[in-house]
Amino acid sequence: MAIVLEGLGVPVLETILSKVAFRDAAAAACVSTTLRSVASDDALWRYFCARDLAVCDQPLDPDGNPCDSFKEAYRRWFKSFGMYPFPLVRRAKECWSSIKSWMAVNLPEVNDTLRKGASEAEIKSAEKILGVQLPIPTKVLYRLCDGQQTLTPDLVENKLLAPLGVMGGYEFYDYIVNVHLLPLRLVVTETKRIARQLGFLTRSKSIVVAASYYMEKFFFLNCTNGQLYVGTRNLREDGEMMPCVPQSLIRPADDIGHDMPQDALLLWLEEHCRRLQSGMIKTRELKNCRSICLFPETPPYCSVAVTNGVQVRSSAIFVPEASEGNGGDYYYSYSIRMSLLPEGCILDGTHYSSCQLCSRHWIIRSKDIIVSDVSGEAVIGKFPLLIPDEEEFFYQSCTPLPGAPGSIEGSFTFVPGRISKPEGRHFNVKVAPFILEEPEYVF
Repeated sequence: MAIVLEGLGVPVLETILSKVAFRDAAAAACVSTTLRSVASDDALWRYFCARDLAVCDQPLDPDGNPCDSFKEAYRRWFKSFGMYPFPLVRRAKECWSSIKSWMAVNLPEVNDTLRKGASEAEIKSAEKILGVQLPIPTKVLYRLCDGQQTLTPDLVENKLLAPLGVMGGYEFYDYIVNVHLLPLRLVVTETKRIARQLGFLTRSKSIVVAASYYMEKFFFLNCTNGQLYVGTRNLREDGEMMPCVPQSLIRPADDIGHDMPQDALLLWLEEHCRRLQSGMIKTRELKNCRSICLFPETPPYCSVAVTNGVQVRSSAIFVPEASEGNGGDYYYSYSIRMSLLPEGCILDGTHYSSCQLCSRHWIIRSKDIIVSDVSGEAVIGKFPLLIPDEEEFFYQSCTPLPGAPGSIEGSFTFVPGRISKPEGRHFNVKVAPFILEEPEYVF
């Protein structure tokens, strides 16, 4: 057999070995001198690194350290992650790499908070203390990145780090949420703390994996069914939580019909990454610091309307921690962004260099039934003056909804010039309808 293979020539042998598992390629090196030469070629191992681990441009080990060759890089990855399915390792690595790449361009401060991966020993220690077995995808995610380092003994530094949650957040009035992925040590301490206070975590085999350091908001991973949950306003009363990922997408490790397990934490991070990369969500100033803002920025989740040169962009997000669930009110926050286009305000054929908001009118529907019809002066007590080429004026507000889906639409009344010195008649600016729904993915 070896003689037959030898006769095929090096190019054909290279092609054959590139189609097999790395173990078979390594074993081939013992067959003959020619196969040993082909199997030792670093070009082949570069291909294996790219195919199995998405390690492409340069040979790096799991900690990002350079290696002498792609063969050595593959050896180190196998030594560290050989107990896990490599397709899953590649998928989790690509997820983290995509998140870090986006952060490097848009919010490098968050990248600075991401910890290097946890060791297998650290994961086993956490499992022993918590009395759970982490889902395999969660283990791989933590092996690649041990959450965020955003809590320190320095209170001043903590305030600077608080807006830098990798999952982002939102604010309205004095309500601020920004969600951080917890490192294993905080997974342990927060889970034990909440278990002492509320009791239900021990029974459900749930652990705390993400939290907000402003207004309390906790995400719990159920280590039995692989689902991720977020606590509602009734969390302290009866431990009520909402699932964050479609249950149909979760595949346990022992699911014979599938070759790659996936739990809700992996799916949740992947969906978050898609939203970042697509531009659906972006950064915004929060308490004098930039942070990831979860209000959608693109259609169909963000509506856009232009009236007489005034552009209004509107979107809403589900606020699960303030919602009741189980037939109670849903809670939504909505963001309104308004600006004057470069040509200024155009009314009755006349151009004006500015216009100012006077009042608002909202129509809120729940399942096509009007539940609120509100008119009033100003927005959050302000009368924004719009001038071309200035940044959008934006504000957030909130509303309960007796049932989803629903919608909000309405109008703003503006006056050309200023309220104190009007230059033309009042006119209405449309706010295109935007949806209120219970989303498939809850953040």
